[in-house]
Amino acid sequence: MRLLSSSTPLSRPAAGIVFVLAGVTAISVNDMLIKQLSGGYPLHQMIFVRSLIGLIFMLFLVHFEGGWTILKTRRPILHVVRCVMVLIANMSFFTALAVVPLADATALFFVAPLLITLLSIPILGEKVGPWRLGAVGIGFCGVVLMMQPWKTDLQIEGGRAVLILPVIGAAAYAMMQVLTRKLGVASKASALAVYLQSGFLIVSIGFFLVAGDGRYADSFDNASLQFLLRAWVWPPEEDVYWFVALGLCSGVVGYTMSQAYRIADAATIAPFEYIGLPLAVFWGWLMFGELPAPVVFGGIGLIVGGGLLVFLREHQKQRKLALATKIGRR
Repeated sequence: MRLLSSSTPLSRPAAGIVFVLAGVTAISVNDMLIKQLSGGYPLHQMIFVRSLIGLIFMLFLVHFEGGWTILKTRRPILHVVRCVMVLIANMSFFTALAVVPLADATALFFVAPLLITLLSIPILGEKVGPWRLGAVGIGFCGVVLMMQPWKTDLQIEGGRAVLILPVIGAAAYAMMQVLTRKLGVASKASALAVYLQSGFLIVSIGFFLVAGDGRYADSFDNASLQFLLRAWVWPPEEDVYWFVALGLCSGVVGYTMSQAYRIADAATIAPFEYIGLPLAVFWGWLMFGELPAPVVFGGIGLIVGGGLLVFLREHQKQRKLALATKIGRR
C-alpha cells in the first residue's frame, strides 16, 4: 500500500470534475450579476461586497476543515503570487464585461483552460498524453470559431483593444489555478479561498481610498474605465439582493474551484470549465437579449466536445487502473 506524503498531490479526478462544474456554474451567475450591476456601480464596490460576504462564508468552512490552524502556511510568497494572479484575472475580465457581450467575453476568457492544461506540464510535471492534447486542440478550434477573427467589421465601444482584457485575465487565471494545484498539497480549499477573498478586500479598499469618490471617472469617456473608477453608490433595496447573491456566488466559487484544482490534475479538469460557455450564452440571452451568431454555437459544440473527450479518456484510464490494482492484489 502506498501512502501519500505531505508533498504528494491528491488525485481524485471524478470529484475534481464535480467541483469544477459547480464552480463554473456559480461563476456564470457571478458574471451575469456583475454585468447586470455594471451600469450603476463601480467594479471595486462590487468586488468589496462580494469578497466580504465570501470571506465570512469561507471562515465558516475553515472551522469545519480544521480550524484557524489551517490558515498557517510555509509558502506565503506563492500564496501572494496566486492572489495577484486572480486579482488580475478578475479585474481584467470584469472591466471588459462593461462593454463586451457576456458570451463573447467568456469565449475570449476560455483560452484559460487551454493554458492550464499546457502550463501543468512544465510547472507541475503532469503527463498530458495525445488524447488530452487532442481535446485541447478541438477546444481551441472552437474558441477560434467563436471569435471569428476573419471578421473585419467588428463594432465595439473602446475598439478591439478591449478584447485583449479577457485574454490577459485568462493568462493570469491559468497561472492562478496551476498554483492552486501546487499549493493545494498542503493547504485546505477553504484556506486557499480565504487568502483570495482577503486579497480582494485589500485591493478594493485601496481603490476606494484612491478613487472611491469618483474623482477620476469623469476624465475618461471609455465605459470600461468609468466602470472601474466611478464613485461608490449606496444601493437601493432592490439591488441589495443582487449584491447578496453576488457575495454568495463568490463564496461558492472560491471554495469549489480551489477544491477542484487541489484534488485533481489541472490538465484533466480544466477542459470542463468550458461548460461556462453555453451558460454565458444562456445568461446573455435571458438577461441582456444578446444572442450569438449561429457560427458561435458551432464553436461551443467543439469546445464542449473537447471537454467530453477528456472525461471519457480519464474514465477509461481509471477503469484500467482499478482493474490492474485488483489483479495485482490476487
